[in-house]
Amino acid sequence: MIIDCHGHYTTAPPALEAWRNRQIAGLTDPSASPRPADPTISDDELRESVESNQLRLMDERGIDMTVFSPRASFMAHHVGDFRTSAEWAALCNELCFRVSRLFPERFVPAAMLPQSPGVDPATCIPELTRCVEEYGAVALNLNPDPSGGHWTAPPLTDRSWYPLYEKMAEYDVPAMIHVSTSVNPAFHTTGAHYLNADTTAFMQLVQGDLFRDFPTLRLVIPHGGGAVPYHWGRFRGLAMALGKPPLEEHVLGNVFFDTCVYHQPGSDLLFDVVPTRNILFASEMIGAVRDIDPRTGHHFDDTRRYAEAAGLSPEGWADIREHNARSVYPRLDALLKRQGR
Repeated sequence: MIIDCHGHYTTAPPALEAWRNRQIAGLTDPSASPRPADPTISDDELRESVESNQLRLMDERGIDMTVFSPRASFMAHHVGDFRTSAEWAALCNELCFRVSRLFPERFVPAAMLPQSPGVDPATCIPELTRCVEEYGAVALNLNPDPSGGHWTAPPLTDRSWYPLYEKMAEYDVPAMIHVSTSVNPAFHTTGAHYLNADTTAFMQLVQGDLFRDFPTLRLVIPHGGGAVPYHWGRFRGLAMALGKPPLEEHVLGNVFFDTCVYHQPGSDLLFDVVPTRNILFASEMIGAVRDIDPRTGHHFDDTRRYAEAAGLSPEGWADIREHNARSVYPRLDALLKRQGR
């Protein structure tokens, strides 16, 4: 089977964005604030929103299961305060859960956290607990920069993140390191901020010793790892200069990369540089790049084509498309086994 470890609910019914706009308006005009119980979105609306979008493309591309989380650019943790983020995360997580309940063999939820700049990450634990215990979430998205491109948060190796890591270790769930919208005009959200964050997160992990304290913690760096595979020699050399063990010992037991790289040469580089056991299939569909590549006639985000054309061994391709995801996401593996898969 093929498991896509990186899916977002980018096609949610318009009522969701309308509620969010009212919530933001309510920050300056409380009379405009929506009720937390709104919006009213029917199951039929949810079905329609994915059947003609994600599900259609999953069927066309042979993708069996998608780890499904709220739209990354919608997280916007820099907006409002913790209460703002908590209400918004709860609503978005509920919708992803409902989609997974409507299509239990195609989608499984991953949690959005109610992060807020300058707020203790431990405040996110109740929402994570609810999503794992009530919604069956198999992972979470962790934003290393809740400020929206200004990088005011401490590095991921800072002890302020430890309560969250302790809960992740308790539940045995991984985190995808994923930023949200950039409000810094120097960084385009998807073209710069996302890839900068992937690269930055990896370097923070190289500099620190996080996995000495959390040996079972697993982190997924999306978008093919940003600049990491392209500059693998740089990171190896920096690890040596910092007195750290080789990358294979220092971080690769706990850090994984997805295949959201949207051209063949870049995908080939990823597969050639990063060990196969550290790569998970993903497409981020329907996501950052939605058009058809005029050079190939296929969608940029049809990442299965790149993997199948990369000359991987049958065993390597099987690991990337399925086995690695089952290992990194043990709650997903347990769900699939319950389903007889």
